[in-house]
Amino acid sequence: MKNIITILFAVLTVSLAMAQESKWPKVDPSNMDAEYYPAQAAWRNYLSGEDRTISPKVKVIYSRPLKKEREIFGTLVPYGKEWRLGANEATEITFYQTVGIGGTTVNPGTYTISTVPNMNDWTVNFSSQRGIWGAESRDSSKTVASIKVPSTNEANSEEALSISFREMDEQSAHMTIQWDKTRVEIPIAFNPVIFTGADISPMDMSHYPSKSAYTNYLKGEEVNIKPKVQVVYSRPFKKGRKVFGELLKIGDVWRVGANQSTEITFFEDVKIGDLELKKGRYALYAEIKDASWDMIFSKDLPAWGAANRDETKDVGRTNIGLSSDAEVLENLAIIFEEKSDKLVHMVIGWDTTRAEMPITFK
Repeated sequence: MKNIITILFAVLTVSLAMAQESKWPKVDPSNMDAEYYPAQAAWRNYLSGEDRTISPKVKVIYSRPLKKEREIFGTLVPYGKEWRLGANEATEITFYQTVGIGGTTVNPGTYTISTVPNMNDWTVNFSSQRGIWGAESRDSSKTVASIKVPSTNEANSEEALSISFREMDEQSAHMTIQWDKTRVEIPIAFNPVIFTGADISPMDMSHYPSKSAYTNYLKGEEVNIKPKVQVVYSRPFKKGRKVFGELLKIGDVWRVGANQSTEITFFEDVKIGDLELKKGRYALYAEIKDASWDMIFSKDLPAWGAANRDETKDVGRTNIGLSSDAEVLENLAIIFEEKSDKLVHMVIGWDTTRAEMPITFK
């Protein structure tokens, strides 16, 4: 019994000591704050109707130091030195959608903000580095976007660092920062231009006659050359695969390329096998068979491959033969071989397979 009492006393003593050592944080003089855009997204649970479903586009969390009669920019915050845009932890900004900042596309996510103030402008940096205390020794390689914006001197002074948003139109807003009398505005685009990288299946174009691709350079009698057929297609790679029979199985309907469906334009009426086609633009497909293909012409444009295509917009199909060649073509290729003034074969080649589509001009 004596041992149990001793143990309980020891536990109680340790607990009291730990309780006495606990230190609750005081309210920081540089209050932390949050700002949303749109502002009402912060209290949407109090809204009704469609407003209740409003989604935030941007959120900023920052600490708000006070002026306290000090000279801020150029003194407390030196010119030319990177600053955390606040106090304590680095200011964080969350984009809930893709945005454009200074011509750079920034993906959805949370970033830290820092600035380099100067007398007439600020450089504002957005970084993927998080969990940092201010901007000191931050990893500049983590910067995802930078923008230089002019600073203005306002008539009224803000005692605490303040961040707000000003809507410019449906597609953009300015994040406005002011402390003391210095103000900057950072434009944020909510519908940025997004450039795609080079596709692994490069797009190409084939013409008949071939010189019709550059008629503005022709001279003499050649100035009368007019385009008759144009094909726009993407050129997938073989990459060591067996293409026909495995990658493209018997019975598959293929876009005759990659990405968007191949498009063929006839500049005059033509006949392909027993199929007559009016001049115009068509999506081109091939139904893969053992020894031939059915070439399908569709007015369902634009389209991304044959999946879910509207077959009611097919204008016709015709069968063409296949042959095999010793030369292995790494990329899909389409060329034209002239047979006479009125007949040209459009030759489709990939791997060792060759398909010839005869086109007769009326």
